[in-house]
Amino acid sequence: MADKNNVQSVYLSRNLWSGVLFGMGLAAFIDETVFHQLLRWHHFYDKSTTDIGLISDGLFHAFSWFATIGGLFLFADLRRRNALWFKRWLGGVFTGSGGFQLYDGTIQHKIMEIHQIRYVENVIIYDLIWNILAFLMIINGLRLLVSTRDRHQLRKDISHDYQ
Repeated sequence: MADKNNVQSVYLSRNLWSGVLFGMGLAAFIDETVFHQLLRWHHFYDKSTTDIGLISDGLFHAFSWFATIGGLFLFADLRRRNALWFKRWLGGVFTGSGGFQLYDGTIQHKIMEIHQIRYVENVIIYDLIWNILAFLMIINGLRLLVSTRDRHQLRKDISHDYQ
């Protein structure tokens, strides 16, 4: 019985971390694609030349892809083992996305000041929207994670997720 609980605990953790990694990568990918490339509001590192900013964007883009693909490899392994708990994984996605966005909006934008969301006079509006959305994602993710922390529900939910 202890071995079964240990295996379920590992799968609880893998579902969570697969989702967190995917969520971080997805949020970073959307940030890079929309705000850095399409809207051209900022670069990852704006305290140097445009060339350095573009190089920093490339490195940031690589990070987002490694995180996204890593999370998807873990997701595929969970599916292969019939151990994917989609609701828990989705909680990890929201928590990872929101956590990344909150880190970006507070640490990188305000403390390190390596870039702003947008260089306008009233940046506070953008900051508020950015960070409120981050909090909403985190709250939604934590709500899903709390509802899936019961190991006894694990086998029942997994067996019904993908039949």
